[in-house]
Amino acid sequence: MHRFPSLPASKVRLIRDLLANKKARKREGTFVIEGAKPIQELLHTKAPTLRTVVVTETWLNKVDRRLRETLEQRRAEVYVCRDPLFERFSEVHTPSGILALVQQPNWNQETIFGQAHLLGLYGDCLQDPANLGTIIRTAAGFGLDALWLSPDSVDVFNPKVVRATTGSILTLPVFYNADIGLFDRQGCALLAAESPGKASRAIQDVTSIPARAILALGNESQGLSEATLKRTSVRFHIPLHRSVESLNVAASAAIAMFYLSGLPREDK
Repeated sequence: MHRFPSLPASKVRLIRDLLANKKARKREGTFVIEGAKPIQELLHTKAPTLRTVVVTETWLNKVDRRLRETLEQRRAEVYVCRDPLFERFSEVHTPSGILALVQQPNWNQETIFGQAHLLGLYGDCLQDPANLGTIIRTAAGFGLDALWLSPDSVDVFNPKVVRATTGSILTLPVFYNADIGLFDRQGCALLAAESPGKASRAIQDVTSIPARAILALGNESQGLSEATLKRTSVRFHIPLHRSVESLNVAASAAIAMFYLSGLPREDK
C-alpha cells in the first residue's frame, strides 16, 4: 500500500496564507476547498485544476480502498497531516479531514455574452460570505449562466464563500465588473430586486423577461446603488406579510431566480 508523505512546512504556510489572504489567492491563482464530496468529484473526473490534496491520518484510515487507489493514481500532490494541524486549517466544528488546493477557474466572458439567451446575476456590493456562497450554489442549481460582482463585493474564493457553495464555485462562471454600463452595451436588460416602493411592482406581475437578462441584487443593508438602479429596465419586489420587513438577500435571490427562470423570453 502506498504511503503518502507528510505535509511539509512550506505547504502548511501556503495553505494558511491562501485561507487568510486574498492577495495570496490572487498571486497563486489558487484557493482552498474543504470537504469530501467536492474533492471526490474532482478526483473522479480527473480535473486538471486539482493541484494538491491534504488528508488527515484519521480520514485515510477510514476511507475505502477504491478512493485510496484513486488518490494514489492522481498526478496531484497528496500529503498526510496530523488531525490537530488539520483542525487549525478548518473553521467548521467537525472538520472533514480532507482539503484541496485548486486552481481558480478561468471563464470566458465573451462566450457567455455571445449566447442568444442569457440569464445571469449581478451582485452590487455583496459583503456576507455565507450569502454569496448560497447565491452561487442556488444560481448553479437553477442553471443560470454567470454571476458578475462589483469590485467591492467579498472575494469569491474566500473560504467561507467556497464552503457555502458546496462545490458550485467550480461550475458557475463568476466575474468582477466595475462598469455597470457593460450589460447595456452587451444588450442585456437589468432586472432589479428591491424593497417595495412606487417604482417597483410585485414579482408576480412580471410575466416575461428579455431574452438576455441580468438579475441585480443589492447590498445586504443598503440595497442597490443609485448608479445600478438608473440602469434597470424592470424593478420588482417580493410581497411579504406585514409582520416581516424584508428577506435575507440569499433568500430573495433564490425566490427571484426560481420565478424568473420559469418565465417566457421576449425574443427580439
